[in-house]
Amino acid sequence: MTAVSPIPLAPRDELTPEEAKAARRRRRPRHIKGSRPGWIVYGVLGVFLLGSVFPYYWSLLIGSGDAYTIRDPNMSWLPGGNFITNALAVVNDPAVNFWVALWNSIWSSAVIALSVVFFSTLAGWAFAKLRFGGSKWLLVFVIATMAVPTQLGVVPLYILFADLGWTGQIGAIIVPALVTAFGVFWMTQYLQQAVPDELIEAARVDGANSFRTFLTVGLPAARPAAAMLGLFTFVTAWNNFFWPFIVLDRQNPTLPVALSLLQSNYFIDYSVVLAGVILATIPLLLLFVFAGKQLVSGIMAGAVKG
Repeated sequence: MTAVSPIPLAPRDELTPEEAKAARRRRRPRHIKGSRPGWIVYGVLGVFLLGSVFPYYWSLLIGSGDAYTIRDPNMSWLPGGNFITNALAVVNDPAVNFWVALWNSIWSSAVIALSVVFFSTLAGWAFAKLRFGGSKWLLVFVIATMAVPTQLGVVPLYILFADLGWTGQIGAIIVPALVTAFGVFWMTQYLQQAVPDELIEAARVDGANSFRTFLTVGLPAARPAAAMLGLFTFVTAWNNFFWPFIVLDRQNPTLPVALSLLQSNYFIDYSVVLAGVILATIPLLLLFVFAGKQLVSGIMAGAVKG
């Protein structure tokens, strides 16, 4: 049999402009029809975005005006020039204790977020990867506690902290929030899919005990979900008003409790109140700006199994 010689290909320099254009078109990745969102999806998302941003922009409009801006029918839709003045009025108000409240909010929210992440990851690791009697029923019980309204435990909880002498102290809002049922459930669901059992067996063969296996295998694998849980827990603790308002006093408040004192006068200056709201929101915006990537990766990691 005679060998068939291959057909020589023309060098790239010898291709005509039409042939080169056709070759580039063939090399382009072809998108499957329906794989990219259309203008309707972007339109709906844009409407939700505007609806979410509008309350913040409205607060900025009123907070940068004067006391009569909110009652002005011809109010301008551009921010005014009184925001610095209103912000200084909030910071310098002796009844608010702004700097004390800001530190209390930062300190308590950070401690609560770190505690919830650690204990929820530890409990989730136990429910997801350790085998012990009654684990499923215990997990069901933990999840069932999410259906109990917080208001039902306020009275006995206040009596407990009053007997301990903790009323008016930041520890009274930190201790009840050290671990949450949602955090345990979230980390359990994530760790069941994120950590293969073979990796745990390999760590045990190397001589690691259960807690060391958790530290070296569980915590690194749970980082995306833990970042998401920590961010949401921090925001929830930062915005918590109900329990701190009950157990704390005016000398040692958190930021939401302190800002509520601006509305306790006979005449309420809403420009000052909403300027305080903007000041209380700025730390959360900065947190999402610097940690937004971890938030998105944590949500995607929890949504995609396998």
